[in-house]
Amino acid sequence: MTTSTSEAAPQDTPRDIALKIAGRLPLWARDAGFDVCGVAALTPGGGADESWPAAARLARFVELGRHGDMAWMASTAQRRAHPRALWPNARSAIVLGLNYGPESDPLAGLAARAQGVISVYAQGRDYHDLIKGRLKALAGRIARAGEAEVKVFVDTAPLMEKPLAAAAGLGWQGKHTNLVSRAFGSWLFLGAILTDLALPASAAETDHCGACRACLDICPTKAFPAPYQLDARRCISYLTIEHAGPVPEALRPALGNRIYGCDDCLAVCPWNKFAQAARESALQPRPALAGPALEALAALDDATFRALFSANPVKRIGRNRFVRNVLYAIGNSGLARLGKAARGRLDDADETVREAARWALERIAGASRPPKESSSV
Repeated sequence: MTTSTSEAAPQDTPRDIALKIAGRLPLWARDAGFDVCGVAALTPGGGADESWPAAARLARFVELGRHGDMAWMASTAQRRAHPRALWPNARSAIVLGLNYGPESDPLAGLAARAQGVISVYAQGRDYHDLIKGRLKALAGRIARAGEAEVKVFVDTAPLMEKPLAAAAGLGWQGKHTNLVSRAFGSWLFLGAILTDLALPASAAETDHCGACRACLDICPTKAFPAPYQLDARRCISYLTIEHAGPVPEALRPALGNRIYGCDDCLAVCPWNKFAQAARESALQPRPALAGPALEALAALDDATFRALFSANPVKRIGRNRFVRNVLYAIGNSGLARLGKAARGRLDDADETVREAARWALERIAGASRPPKESSSV
């Protein structure tokens, strides 16, 4: 995105222009609908220059196979290693955050065995479309002000937003590898604008996790081999969203009633005491997606699935993978009355769904059997 119209005065130097834009950025970001913004320098000596440690962490993550089925992480690793590998002309990254904080505790729904739990971020409108439009509006304003080149990114390009956000001062990557903000806790959607302007960098945030292990200890599948390391192959978000085919049987009980994503490590963070509920109406949960009945979800065909999840992130994984997750939740419920819903999927057209239905029925049957009496000597 470029423009030939500049708001700069004729006598302004490139440094003057950059300083003016940097001074206006916080207001412009708020005008565009964002809650926080910061700038990371991508040139030598900047907070996100070629020496930043995120590249080595990514290489090690892929080398160990912890990306699982996400082959795109390996195939794009070279471009993902640094923003300038993606766009050599980039000199600054403007990172924006949009608060999506929930109004209630996301962990409360885990006790409702007949209902499914969908990750907070996926209960409302798809944030990609919402943020991309706002980024384009803000990027256009920056381009006009400085006759600059700009490119916008929202989660779908090979750009490591979380390390960039930390370098730009929005927060720090906690022991669960997600971004933590002192002002917004765990609940920030991220977007980025790369530009060829050399903008003054924001102060990078420091790590405030201390000795806390809450996010590591709560993980049902033990997906963190060590603090600040994630093995996606054991992560419930990965298993329910990215992983195709049957989930390993040993991990299925730990899914509980989580049918799309997992918020456990995010929700337990002590920094959430400073978080605020999202003010954006489009991010409010749809009533149909806040604690939906597993019995109804198991009956979804492709058309009803698409209608239910129209303009919603869940739509991306498709009906078969979603119903697979629902059937695992039915099996984990131990509720005999949900057996009918599982039996209805025994002749499903998809083999993974059929296998999940059989497993669910076996789990329910096992939960209903009385424990064996122990013999005393």
